[in-house]
This record gives sequence, structure tokens and C-alpha cells, in this order.
Amino acid sequence: MLKSKTESSTPRLSEFAKAFKFPSTIQKTVWPRVESKGLELGLGFDWWQSQLGTVCLGYDSRGKYVATVGGVGLSIPRQVGKTYFVLAMIVILCVLFPGLQVVWTAHHLRTSTKTFTTLRGICRRKKISPLIRAMRAGNGEQQVEFINGSMIMFGARSQGFGRGFDEIDIEVFDEAQILDTKALEDMIAATNQARNEHGALLFFMGTPPRPSDPSEAFELRRSKALEGKSPNAIWLEIAAERGSDPDDRSQWPIMNPSFPHRTPVESMERLRENLGDDDSWNREGRGIWDSSDSSRVIDEDSWNAVADPASMAIDRLSLAIDVPPDRSISSVALAGLRADGRWHVELDDSRKGVDWIIPWVKSRVEKNRLHAVVADEMCGLVEERRGRHYLIGTDIVVTLAAAEGRHMSIACAKFYDGVIDKSVVHTDQPQVNVALSVARKRPLAGGWAWNRKDAASDITPVVAETLALWGAQNENVNRPTRRTGSRTAVML
Repeated sequence: MLKSKTESSTPRLSEFAKAFKFPSTIQKTVWPRVESKGLELGLGFDWWQSQLGTVCLGYDSRGKYVATVGGVGLSIPRQVGKTYFVLAMIVILCVLFPGLQVVWTAHHLRTSTKTFTTLRGICRRKKISPLIRAMRAGNGEQQVEFINGSMIMFGARSQGFGRGFDEIDIEVFDEAQILDTKALEDMIAATNQARNEHGALLFFMGTPPRPSDPSEAFELRRSKALEGKSPNAIWLEIAAERGSDPDDRSQWPIMNPSFPHRTPVESMERLRENLGDDDSWNREGRGIWDSSDSSRVIDEDSWNAVADPASMAIDRLSLAIDVPPDRSISSVALAGLRADGRWHVELDDSRKGVDWIIPWVKSRVEKNRLHAVVADEMCGLVEERRGRHYLIGTDIVVTLAAAEGRHMSIACAKFYDGVIDKSVVHTDQPQVNVALSVARKRPLAGGWAWNRKDAASDITPVVAETLALWGAQNENVNRPTRRTGSRTAVML
């Protein structure tokens, strides 16, 4: 395989790439027109870009792009040329199709600004500048207007750019590994009224995400493509061989088809120097996704590293309740501070239904001095009285964690960070271990929250532990402590 990638004859992208999936319904393609006009304008493409462009702009017997529904996903390392490929192709399409409307978004403002700077350089070329009416930049948004009415607009998703547009023909989601489903929902409708004769196109381009990235949309696109469940989408993935030495230079032509003629040795060395951490280098520089269990939020090795069946909390004891929407099962978890200053989490109990929870928590509060009792605001076990929240039918004050708000997002981040930096210890309970193995992420409030792998998965144990830890670490909680006479009950 390496021979086919490095030999002098032009390789096939389908053989070069780790994965290259595309619809089988391509009848013709706009690409020859793009490539011809590109040569006229001084915008050329390498072999892999030409093969990719042929597929991206392929259309079916109706004349519609074959990926107009599913979009184009590109998981390609840095410094390969994916940004130039999409940018140059779009400029040419804007010239070929008067009135073409394009929106280009990145998560970070600095990324969209950098791409706009690249576009501005392209548009100032001698053969292209006469085709440009104006280039504008201000208030974090930039745009290029063509004389024929076409337009390319840039902005950052983190600043709300992209909402409210309509009649958009092409949308580019740069840094797609940091694209949450809410931002995608806000912007995807903009292409519903695309006017281009071949339909709209969506591009999702990025590098493999970190476990903490809100990357559900990008991960789902990849998994569906690799499983053959995206007949109307394109997915290209270029990467070094999994398990290879991060410093093995023989991998460079495998993970970067532009090396060495477009990306010289010193550029690769500079990228390696700036991405000195092996994990960042493997993701961003070498394009390697996590192993098959990468959908796990916390990998098994990290979780096992903080297991201690004998762990015990002695201070800031907090309980938390989690109930799923179908109320078929529920869990109560305990968290607190250990004698060594680390945080302790454990599953207190998990049972079918919810009827057992109130008596169970009530008995715990009567016997223990608790720092907090925490519940998801949607659990249905809490009532408001006199401006405070109580467990129904009791005098137990409850601190609410908003299921769809920043409380839950912060709680999940703290739980994840605590496991990774080893400041959180768990008691290695099978129910929690299983729950963690089927727990996934969903974007929430600029971060993420726990989500079930499928409808049959029970993640209440890990959600309850997450909320219990949040309660134990939180100073701003309503204390539920019960006192008997003049004494405060302690842990039994």
C-alpha cells in the first residue's frame, strides 16, 4: 500500500485514503469546468484535490449534486491543503455561477479571519481581482462580493454568526470537530432555498476531535459513513497508520499527499514542534482518530486508573438523584471529600422505577450530615415552596441542576477533568462501569452533557455520580442537613 502512495504514477484516492466513501449515483460532474476555469485564473489543484473535486461536484441523473443531502465530510490533517482546495473551488464556482451565495464558518474567530486573509490574497491575484466588486471586514465578519452577484461570507460560530441566513448555496463548517448540533441546527436551514441549479452543498472539514470536544455531529457523520449508512454523503479521511511511531517520517507521505512538493520538510518539522504533545500531533498533524471505543467519553484505562474499592468520603457528603425521561430506572449517588484531599464518588443505589427514591433519600438525610442533595430539575421529584425547592412530601431542601443548562455542562466537565487529572476516585462498581461504557456526549451550553448510546442504555449511575460531585464541590448550595436535638447526625 505504501508503494502505491509514493510511486511516481498518480495513485487512486480511494486506495490512498484511510476512507473515501461517496454515492454510487454520480452521472456527471462540474469539476472539469472548475479545473479549466482554475487554470485560466491561475488556481491549480494537486492530484488528490482533483479526484476529490470530481466526486464533490458530481451530480446524478436529475442534475443534483449527489451529496446535496448528506454533505461532504473531510477529516484531513493540518498543512495538507484542504482549506485551499475548498476555498479555491468555491472562488471558481462563484465565477461560474453568478449569484452563488456562500457562508464559511469556523468555531474560533481567529480561524475564520485567517481563512478570510487567505481568500483576500487569492482575490488580489491579477486574473481574479477584476472579477471582485468589494472585500469588506468589520465587527468580526468578513465578506467578498463578486461583480456577478456571488458572495462569500465569513464569521465565527462562537459569536453567533450564520443564524438567520436564507437562500445559501454552499455552507462550509470549518473546525467541524468543534461543531455542536445546536449550531448545526441553527445554520442548516439556510440552504433549504438554495438557488443553484445543482442544489446546495455542505462541507464539514476538520481533524479528529479530542474527547472533550463537542464533536457529536462530526463523529456521527464519520461513523455512518464508515458503516455504509450514508448513501447520499461523501467522507474522506486521510491519516497516518494507527500504532505507528509519532516520529516515524516514513508516515509523512501517507498522512500528507502534499508532502514534499507542497509541504516541505521544514513545514512538517515546524508543525511537529508546535504540536509537541504526542496526542495533539497524532490528531491534528497525523489525522489519527481514537480507537474503536473512541465514542466513550472516558477511556477504560483512565477510568481504571482512579478505581479504589476501599475509597471513603469523610467530608462534604452529597447525594444526587438521576431519573431518565421514561422513569423506568433511577439512581442515587454519593460524593464527598476524602482524607487525602481527593474527591470520592460512588453509586449509593440503583433500582427500577422512582417510588423508592424519596424514602431512600429521606433515610439517608436523617442519618447523615449532608453538604447537598442534588436533583435534575426534570426528575419530577421536587416541588417549590416558599421560593425553595424540596423533595416532594419532605422538608429536604434540594439544589437543582438544570438538565439543559450550564449547571449540567459544568458538572460533566468537572467530572471528566477530575478523572483525567486523578483528583476524583471511584469505588469500581460494575453498574457504574457499565453505565460509563454506554455513555456518550451531547452538546450543551457551550460544552457537553451525558447522553445514552441507545434507548436501551442506562447511564443514570454515572449521571448521578456527576451531579453528586458537582454538589460536593459547590459552595452555593442549599444545605439539607437534618438535626436531632442539638446534635448533627453523622455518617453511619
